[in-house]
Amino acid sequence: MTPPVAPPGLETETAAPPAGPRAPHKLPFWVNQRLGLLVLVLALSTLFGILRPAFLDERLVLFPLLRDIATLTVVALAQMVALSVGHMNLAVGRMAAFGALFAGFGYDRLGLPLPLGLLLCLLAGAAIGALAGWIIARTGVSSFVVTLAMDFALMGLVSLLYSSLTENAAFTTRPSGLTELRSYSLADICAGPVCGSPAVPQMIQFTVLALAGLGFLYGCTRLGRELLLTGANPAAAELSGIPTGRRIVLAHALSGLLAALAGFMAAVGTGTFRASIGDDFMLPSFLGAVLGGTLLTGGVVSVIGALLGTSLVGVIRKGLDLLGVGLESLNIYLGCVLLLALSADRVRSVVSYRKVVRST
Repeated sequence: MTPPVAPPGLETETAAPPAGPRAPHKLPFWVNQRLGLLVLVLALSTLFGILRPAFLDERLVLFPLLRDIATLTVVALAQMVALSVGHMNLAVGRMAAFGALFAGFGYDRLGLPLPLGLLLCLLAGAAIGALAGWIIARTGVSSFVVTLAMDFALMGLVSLLYSSLTENAAFTTRPSGLTELRSYSLADICAGPVCGSPAVPQMIQFTVLALAGLGFLYGCTRLGRELLLTGANPAAAELSGIPTGRRIVLAHALSGLLAALAGFMAAVGTGTFRASIGDDFMLPSFLGAVLGGTLLTGGVVSVIGALLGTSLVGVIRKGLDLLGVGLESLNIYLGCVLLLALSADRVRSVVSYRKVVRST
């Protein structure tokens, strides 16, 4: 008995045996954002060093540059933590001033040693951040609105407290160890190829601890994964049993704590605790985080990327300043950098999609 023959025009091809599993798709190495940032930082540092040899002066340029990068990296991390749950912290600068206010008060009026004043600063920042997160979680009001209102409230409160507690709107008492923390490098406390460089400030230790802590939180703990899931899909996180309200409060408390740490570092850098601390933190907080690969919509963060993004902005600022570029033009350039950063995710998505299409 012969098998049935398909009518003309309806012949079908014999099914090919299933192919083996495809190798996992990988983006080309040049699309890696952190690698690109690292290359840009090194290339621009070399370029500015050639155009202005003073750029490579360890004590006069590199030391204050690295000190500023250390402070602004913590600012970027404060914004990154809020972005991880899909929120923003527009009060990051005022929270820095609020925390620094408590540290200055502790040193000036209570005679606290340097570590206890720092602890008081961090507790104040965490408390005000937790308050903002609690309001957002309880009311459902957008983080943009709540933190913007918090920014205006803290601007008036901090100025009022400085006016009533001080004579010159600043706490000038310097506890033992503050001057060394501001002016000394790691070469003064340890030895080695890195520590031996006079360009590495002691304050960078705070930044390293913040980077290590957040890297461990988001990369190795269930709590960090819950924060990211809350930002990526709040409804799915709620259905999975994650207490999203508590995670939002936690994220904002961490953001406030890191903002206060940045305020303390900024105060140490200038030598005084004053109301204007954190006035210029807003743009760097978003630049460092977004340039580093943190999504504005939440769910994706990059701790090392925040460091590299902040370093890039710091190198651009210092290099253009040495080249004689005015403040107005510098802000234009930084705005363009932020615009390019916001477009980077779209560029990577297009490249990834085209690679997948070609491979199928």
